Amino acid sequence: MATLDTAIFLVFSLLLAVSASSAQPAVEAPLSLNSSMKKMEAELTGKYGDAQLARLQRGMKQAAEFWRAEDGDGAAFEQFVRTYFAGTKHDCDTMFNRFEFLLEQLDGHMTEISRNFRMQTELDLGPVMPIDELFAGYDPAAHVSDDFFSNKLAFAALLNFPLTSLDQRIKEGAGWTRREWAETRIAQRFAKRIPGEVKLAIAGAASEADRYISDYNIWMHHCVSGTGERFFPRGMRLLSHWNLRDQIKSDYESPNGLAKQRMIRKVMERIVTQTIPASVVNNPGVDWNPFSNEVRPADPGDIDGPARPSLPVSGSPEPDTRYAVLLRTFQASKLADPFSPTAPTLIDRRFNEDRQIPEARVKEMLVSVCTSPLLPRVARLIAARLGRPLEPFDIWYNGFRTKSAYTQDQLDSIVARRYPTADAYRNDIPVLLRKLGFSGERADFLAGYIAVDPARGSGHAMGAAMRSAPARLRTRVEKNGMNYKGFNIAVHEMGHNVEQVFSLHMNDHTSLAGVPNTAFTEALAFVFQGHDLELLGLNTPDSKGEALKALDDFWGMFEIAGVALVDMDVWHWMYDHPAATPAELKQAVLSIARATWNRYYAPLIGSRDIELLAIYSHMIHSFLYLPDYPLGHMIAHQIEEQMKKSGNIGPEFERMAKVGCVTPDLWMQNATGSPVGPEALMDAADRALHVVSATKSK
Repeated sequence: MATLDTAIFLVFSLLLAVSASSAQPAVEAPLSLNSSMKKMEAELTGKYGDAQLARLQRGMKQAAEFWRAEDGDGAAFEQFVRTYFAGTKHDCDTMFNRFEFLLEQLDGHMTEISRNFRMQTELDLGPVMPIDELFAGYDPAAHVSDDFFSNKLAFAALLNFPLTSLDQRIKEGAGWTRREWAETRIAQRFAKRIPGEVKLAIAGAASEADRYISDYNIWMHHCVSGTGERFFPRGMRLLSHWNLRDQIKSDYESPNGLAKQRMIRKVMERIVTQTIPASVVNNPGVDWNPFSNEVRPADPGDIDGPARPSLPVSGSPEPDTRYAVLLRTFQASKLADPFSPTAPTLIDRRFNEDRQIPEARVKEMLVSVCTSPLLPRVARLIAARLGRPLEPFDIWYNGFRTKSAYTQDQLDSIVARRYPTADAYRNDIPVLLRKLGFSGERADFLAGYIAVDPARGSGHAMGAAMRSAPARLRTRVEKNGMNYKGFNIAVHEMGHNVEQVFSLHMNDHTSLAGVPNTAFTEALAFVFQGHDLELLGLNTPDSKGEALKALDDFWGMFEIAGVALVDMDVWHWMYDHPAATPAELKQAVLSIARATWNRYYAPLIGSRDIELLAIYSHMIHSFLYLPDYPLGHMIAHQIEEQMKKSGNIGPEFERMAKVGCVTPDLWMQNATGSPVGPEALMDAADRALHVVSATKSK
């Protein structure tokens, strides 16, 4: 999909427009049901008593807000309320238990169907056929919400359980029981009445974007310098952006590291500006000089992968495909806006519903990181350790990590021997979990609910939605075995899986399974990932190592905070310019990336008008996902500090994961005693600077 041309994009846009016109009629106003509600108040309080009046009024109001002519007239509404209002404790408990159990079954089986439908496109199982893409783009649950409104199940939930606003959950949630929290989560499922056709359009755009990103590999052996030098080994293919970024990190310790990093920076810039030749994407059949942009056929004896002979060997650029794909995700998301009155943009849905933290507060936290007075001190320390002025790619500086006695190649070899296949990693999960402090019983229990699959992309975690199904760990395994990057990612994804298993299996209510938002599961996964070398038996932290880790976390949060700010500004720009073309969107993204760089990064690094903050693939295929990462860094450090106090990761991880899906600050108060924020990490970085400066050691 990396070479979609403008004509194909126009076809997609036309199809999307047709979908919008057919799937998005004017939102029908609800019927006036005031007289019916008054009638039912009198009837049902007479039956159940005045103690049920407030609950009955709330439930009827909630249901009436979504009731349409197609659902019936006033008499039908009255009969519905008469039949489905649970006016006794026994009836209410029974209804609650039915919803919890059956929604778990529904969600679980839909998740399994979706997983199987996407298997060929997501896993390294051989070629992807056109039919596989159709299956992957299908969402079997797209019409479930429609069906629940049509058969009145949604209305039954709204009639009996409370809809709450984010403000209510923040202000009142600390005083709620677990049952009350579970009831709000059941009702929240039906706070929108989005047509199935709109959900399918969104799923299709997401699938298209995933396919575009998952095959966006650069064959690095075929990137050559102006003098014909090849800095990278045969067979190395790096997925954008993950592997490119991680290669920059690893090259601080490799021969010709600076030359490699400068070349990867140029590759990234070519991708972001869409000046990358279309013929070099995922194609080891050509050699490419990223600096001059010259392309030529590779020597037949030097081709180290499946070449793409159907592509003409030329320097013709990729035709703004990156931004065409991003624009389509926006256009698809926007179809849902009229059907989400309490969160009428994807921006609102992401912050108020998904993250449960107001956007203004998130932005305030990100800016506080990017303007921290600690940053100039850290930047000077990095420059001193490197022995040169900082360059733009040093936002990914990896030198604060405790140095291993092993080179990147040695690490790759160690991991490949240990994990030649995905199954080998799967079999070692109980051992890895024991090393992280989980008891043998807990490690075996968790491993029994984690399946490992070979990923086509860089890897991801996929939780189960019912307790009879396993969570899925997807990780990339090359032909000669897993490499260190793959292991690092696998450990991260294993953290997701452990959270998913605990929060589903060890929770008192399945409707509270999970965590408050994605940043929390990222934070818990970061905890695992930060111990990857220890899991290989290659690193034991000491006080200096802990200080260096704090500086690494702080610098990493600074880098990703700017990326998140770019992502947020891009989505605001798209909403402000809904008729934009891919070319106009490209220019806007580049402008936003440069402005963000100039404001926060240029004062530290010296270069201006740098566009690297726009390289993240999440921006293209993950629907305003990137702010979860800096939030995850903040939360991860708070969690790590708590685990240090307890002295053991395993039991604390379990205690935290079982809190479930409440508001972020309430979860964090229970877990660590403080609300979400960057202060803990910044305080740790400040202390670390004193430790590192005192030792005067690289």
